[in-house]
Amino acid sequence: MADSSSTYQAGGSGDQPKKSIIPGFGRFKVALSTVLTMEIIMQLAYIFEYPNCLIDGLRKADTTTSCALLMVSGMEERGQIAPHDISQLLDSLKEIGNPGTASTVQELFLKHTDIPIEEEGAHSQGVIRERGHSEAENEATVDRDHDEPSQKTVGAPASSMSTMSPTSSSLMPIAPELMGHLMNSMTPPGVNIAGSNNVVNISCHVQSTGSVQLATSSSQLDPVPSPGPVPTPDHVPPPNQESDDTMSTFIQELKETGKALYDKIQPIPYIKDELDSVDKVFIEVGLERRVGKDSWKKLGSYHDIFPKEKGNPRIQIIEGDPGYGKSTLALQMVYDWCNEVSGSPFSGPDILICLNLRQLKGITSIAQAIKQCSLPFDSKLKLLDVEQLISKSNIWVIFDAYDEYPDQHNKVNFVMQMLKGKIGQHVNILLTTRSSCIPPALGARTGRIRLTGFDNAAQERYIRKVVTGDDEVVKKVLKHLNINPTLGVLCRAPLFSVMYAHLTHKGSMLHEISSVTGFFGHMISCFLSHTQNKLSGADESPENLQTHADTHAALDKLAFEALTSKMQQLVWDRTFFVGELGEVFYKLYVDVGILVEEKETHIPAPGKVPQHKTVVRFYHKLFGEWYAAYHLIECVKSRSYILPENINLYDLKFLFMFACGLDQPGGSQVIKLLGERKDGAESVVLCAPQLKEWSHDIQTTVRRIVSSGIDIYISDSRLLQQSTIQLLELASQHKIPISQVMLLESFSSVDPDSLPLVLRSGLCLPPLSTLKELVIWTEPGREVTVDEWTGILNYTNQCQLLKKLKLDLCLLPWMDSFPTSLGSVEVRWVTAIDGHEYTLQSGRWQNWRSGGILTRGAYDDLVTKFREQWSDTPWQERRRAERE
Repeated sequence: MADSSSTYQAGGSGDQPKKSIIPGFGRFKVALSTVLTMEIIMQLAYIFEYPNCLIDGLRKADTTTSCALLMVSGMEERGQIAPHDISQLLDSLKEIGNPGTASTVQELFLKHTDIPIEEEGAHSQGVIRERGHSEAENEATVDRDHDEPSQKTVGAPASSMSTMSPTSSSLMPIAPELMGHLMNSMTPPGVNIAGSNNVVNISCHVQSTGSVQLATSSSQLDPVPSPGPVPTPDHVPPPNQESDDTMSTFIQELKETGKALYDKIQPIPYIKDELDSVDKVFIEVGLERRVGKDSWKKLGSYHDIFPKEKGNPRIQIIEGDPGYGKSTLALQMVYDWCNEVSGSPFSGPDILICLNLRQLKGITSIAQAIKQCSLPFDSKLKLLDVEQLISKSNIWVIFDAYDEYPDQHNKVNFVMQMLKGKIGQHVNILLTTRSSCIPPALGARTGRIRLTGFDNAAQERYIRKVVTGDDEVVKKVLKHLNINPTLGVLCRAPLFSVMYAHLTHKGSMLHEISSVTGFFGHMISCFLSHTQNKLSGADESPENLQTHADTHAALDKLAFEALTSKMQQLVWDRTFFVGELGEVFYKLYVDVGILVEEKETHIPAPGKVPQHKTVVRFYHKLFGEWYAAYHLIECVKSRSYILPENINLYDLKFLFMFACGLDQPGGSQVIKLLGERKDGAESVVLCAPQLKEWSHDIQTTVRRIVSSGIDIYISDSRLLQQSTIQLLELASQHKIPISQVMLLESFSSVDPDSLPLVLRSGLCLPPLSTLKELVIWTEPGREVTVDEWTGILNYTNQCQLLKKLKLDLCLLPWMDSFPTSLGSVEVRWVTAIDGHEYTLQSGRWQNWRSGGILTRGAYDDLVTKFREQWSDTPWQERRRAERE
């Protein structure tokens, strides 16, 4: 039967079908509805900028097929598909990363309409190839009911709908929530509306008399009488009115959910009977705000994250390495709001919501995320209530753990839409993420905050607040952090610092550890040992428990495949996980605390019963990297193994570090693979010190890296700086020449006793016997003291192969004489003032370009120019403040 267009009046005096022949296009629309998934539909809805009411209607459709039919109808109404051209749809499918679907749709269009789509220009010019007759012309027009002066379909622009008078005879848009019921009520008995050859296009209209008009295009359905009044579903949202009671209920439920989050802090995984509120364990970490391209300014408190000055960014990205306390900080903010903590800016907004992005897979709006994750499952508030409440409120949203967001690679996920300001422009946003996973293409008005971890004072405050107040115990715990450089660096991360403090207090020998792998391995052993002691009276003997603990190949594989896939999967269904690991193993690791169970609620279409299930995740992503490292070792035993290209090496740096520390031969192969990648140099720097011995292959890889120079940035993490220093020391010990070391604003001073260069991080770079060139690029405007300059020159004397010393952006002190031991070392000084670059020749500064000698008078003039040039830099501002 040929496709036809028909109009039916429901609740009116009769049926008035009108027909217009459209060969093939109706069948194409039916076929199109079968290939549109829910994810694609939501992405297209955002791309096409559909209004929220239409997106909500799509989301509430009872089935994916119903949703797809609505979407097809909406696209036709807006001209995104037409009988002669579907290029806009094809372009949009490609834009959202679905070229395969675009190809399928194009083939369906050709199959049903016999109209090829031009690859170039079809969208802009509406090109149709000749078919030898006038079919294209006939198909280009669809009859409408011209008897009515005005019609608006579901999803019509708000501006056009607002012009309709309630008393007008024009047809008004029907509520999207009724669409599924209308579709079912207009279907004759025995006809399946979800079938691929039935309803093609549906447009609903409500006349001012209250009758409903449903326009359909169908390939098989004939006109049928009205089935009578349309049933009113029990989930139709209330009128658009915001009452004080509704807002009070909303806030109360948000606070109840927030309390459930911040009241379950578990510092040590296996200690489950001593859960604390976040305020009982929270210690402020170091915070810095990005100012300019590469500069960071220290903040006094997390209260300063949102500056009080007007015009400051409403979106703040909070970044930090694994274990630096991003999620704990987010929970402290929730605590402040829920308890209206005096003096905290986070107690100020009407609404503050913390959403863990790990839980938001497939969720397409902020209202849906709040409804599903931040309200009780039995909440009486409907999705429309939430939308109305947050649209007019002073709302702050914390998106926690963007690096674990399953939909981050979806170009049109609602989180990215909010970050780019396309939706939710009134919302203040805090987004936490690993430093290696910053959302792309953020605007210049986005603020950047980074966590710098615990300093010594913060470590002591935590121990006294949470672990013990005994002065002698506190001193004992802190002592080893100061004498063990590996521990000192690791425990900058609050996660490691907390583990170290609790385990050392309980008698662990963690202070003897000298590598990241050793620390983490010993920590895991402590967890297992504690659980075995606790369960020693149970049916399972400690020996059996140890056997289960040692055979974790299935867990290793699951963790590795999850972390190295394009879209990292960090949460699993409990039933699946138990099936893969076995009940005994699974229970052991839950008891230990390495695996954590969570209840997850899925809110289906309105009126449906909420679905509950138990999911499982690692206590922390680092634990996943630990077990994944075991599987990587097994993989590299095959010499043909190649690391997947999509792996973010820096994001998974601990995975590679653990692998290198767990197995010497496997670690050597891992470093070889890392060294072969263009982006692998930094990973080699981190991993090489984990190996106890360097094979010939490792030395070759390290030689290639250090031959091109090593940079130490002020912005590098302490872990990376420490690993870099260790690599340089080992390279010198193995007589590997180091072409250059550049300190980029990371130099602080020189230790006058042992002569290492002290970095601003507090770490020390010892003299390197095989170093050929040292470049010290100070912070702009810095004035080096006589003691510092003398210390730098003495340091160079300890580097036997050093040939060049260069200092940039600083002012060196005047010296009447220089050490004769400099010998053949070429010393160059660059002030960054035009024409003032000097080399040291025979104990005197000589202009690098003119050859003129720098006299004392010329030097005094240079000092004046230098201070004027850099007058607005932090260093010069401090100099002036000290003089005043």
